Amino acid sequence: MNLLTDNPELYEHQFPDPGHTAARFVHDLVTRFGGGRDLLDVGCGTGRDAGWLARNGYRASGVDSSERMVEHVRRHHPEVDVVVGDMRTFALGRRFDVVTCLDSALLYCHTNADLDAFLTRCREHLVPGGLLVAEMRNGAFFLGSTELLDGPRTRAVTWRGTEYTSTTALRIDHAAQLLRRRREWTWPGLAEPLVQRSAWRLLFPQELRHLLDLAGFDVLALFDGPGPRTDDPWTADAELSGALSGDRLHVVARLRPHHRKEPS
Repeated sequence: MNLLTDNPELYEHQFPDPGHTAARFVHDLVTRFGGGRDLLDVGCGTGRDAGWLARNGYRASGVDSSERMVEHVRRHHPEVDVVVGDMRTFALGRRFDVVTCLDSALLYCHTNADLDAFLTRCREHLVPGGLLVAEMRNGAFFLGSTELLDGPRTRAVTWRGTEYTSTTALRIDHAAQLLRRRREWTWPGLAEPLVQRSAWRLLFPQELRHLLDLAGFDVLALFDGPGPRTDDPWTADAELSGALSGDRLHVVARLRPHHRKEPS
């Protein structure tokens, strides 16, 4: 059981985005760097971002590994063509102008082989010159900061009349280059706390640039702020920062035409 992915409405309640900042971030970058309007969102979750994009001029599709999330997208965002799939192996038989991968979904690729497989999927589903837009935690942030590692953090959210309390602790697994998360949920009537564990791959900016180059992409922009989940609010005319030491890392990359293959 995964409390949030099994309950998409609770997920959106826990992580609200009433202004659709993440989707607007994608739209602004696609517009700035000359992308088209056929878009695939990998790790689309509740479909909130793909739905907004579909209602604002995009032909949006989505892939997610959670059947509950995909069911939610079909109910609430019928304009999005969505399927259940693994980000390392999905095969849709068509190509897109843009592939997006937001909210650190890319970092569920824990190994180099996983990352290579995902980028291959992106390459084989993009038209020549197509854009990849990704947003994720920045591994370099943890080189000089223990801000997120100093102790557990507790958060409470009320949903459908019940208060859910989560206590989250993060630690770095240096050997595996992973940020590991332990989250404990409690709510009235629950006999034992629900403990869930997950992890994200920690990528450094130049490491990400190198992986994209090997996969056939030219990096057009690599920046830590502003962004949809940074302290500095995102605006359409935002000046992209190159300090690359912030908590979040954002990348826009273009597929080199000679790397195009037919989807498989």
